[in-house]
Amino acid sequence: MTRPARWMAGIAAALLALVLVAAAGLAWWLPSDAQLAARVATEFEQRTGVALRVGAAHWTLRPGLSLELRDLTTMQKEPIIVYRLVLHASLRELLARRIRIDDVEVEGAVFPRASAREFRGRGDATPAPLGPFTAHPVPVAQVRFQDVTWIDRRGIALAYDGKVEFDAGWMPHHAEVARRGVTPPARLRLTREGDEVLKWQTDIEVGGGTWSGTSTVETVNDQKLRLHADLAPRNVDIVQLTAAFGRQAAVVGRINGKTEVTAEGANPAEWMRVLHTRTRFTVRPATLRRFDLAKAVRTAGISRGGQTPLDEITGTLDTQATDDGTVLRYSNLKATSGVLTASGSATMLNRKIDGELAVDIVDGVVGVPLKVSGTLDAPELSLTGGALTGAAIGSAVLPGVGTAIGARIGQRMEKLFGSDDTPKGGATKKKPATR
Repeated sequence: MTRPARWMAGIAAALLALVLVAAAGLAWWLPSDAQLAARVATEFEQRTGVALRVGAAHWTLRPGLSLELRDLTTMQKEPIIVYRLVLHASLRELLARRIRIDDVEVEGAVFPRASAREFRGRGDATPAPLGPFTAHPVPVAQVRFQDVTWIDRRGIALAYDGKVEFDAGWMPHHAEVARRGVTPPARLRLTREGDEVLKWQTDIEVGGGTWSGTSTVETVNDQKLRLHADLAPRNVDIVQLTAAFGRQAAVVGRINGKTEVTAEGANPAEWMRVLHTRTRFTVRPATLRRFDLAKAVRTAGISRGGQTPLDEITGTLDTQATDDGTVLRYSNLKATSGVLTASGSATMLNRKIDGELAVDIVDGVVGVPLKVSGTLDAPELSLTGGALTGAAIGSAVLPGVGTAIGARIGQRMEKLFGSDDTPKGGATKKKPATR
């Protein structure tokens, strides 16, 4: 087994163990369906440490060995449920004492995130003992699944359909995964480029546009696998993109740009826990939802709600997966319209926002500082500390425009002399961000 193949060893162990349960019956005894169900449950618990209830089991020998399991339920607080799992194995290969699963079908399954995380570090990551059998160079030819639902940490349930075809060494030859019932489609396709390199053409359809490029995998430090992908979003509708994954967008428009994806770990499950992306983007034209920047400037941040039409937004979005959720960091943000220009940065986590903007109004108000806080559902724009004090002084001297000029002067004084938000060394404390 090559090192890049290690990430599939746990899956191989589980699937091969199920086939061996049935294959052993060919040589020694013909198990009843009830006996087969009991042996599957025992095998699963011995390997994972988690009890399993098997609703029903059935096996046949024609045209090959088929093992069907129904209503599989783990004994957990939030159970993992698989409604139907079917394994089709080559009878000819079994008679030659080799294990090959031609096809794995999954129809209907629910995977709560918290329950899936309980399997970390459990079970045996090495292939199952095969006794007199040996594994075929391609132990599993393909896996197909329908209506498989993942429930994330916020309770959002997303269903998927898909298919993966494998080469030797457990490397996907072709894979397709799609959000179930989503229009326009949200679909990922991977196609391997040649047999000698771990490189895949990566095509994503989402939001009525594409987000495509190439992905590569290499072995590093003699153990870990490093993922790197270069992708390019083209005319992707942001509202449709976020809606496809049960989220709401703060910006209306179509995104174009360049994305780099990186991750490193022993297997793809570890990749998902540390996945990092960086996207340099342009949205033209665009609309900010729930923000009226011009009105917020003129009212010294008192205004709430509204929206801001923009000619263009540019910037960089970094995302970083963590155990507490995915952190989104926007930097070098620049927005322009016929009424204003703005620049700033923001961080979001679990829908909470923490950011700063400097807004210039065309009529001459320059660099008004605004703090962005609250949540994506109820964002707030306000002046902070010295900026707010300066705004009050500006209003007394010169109402209207004087408020904004005073706010800018107040912010400069605040940064010059420091504040409760400025620790020694001059670095601004970043509060936990919100999404």
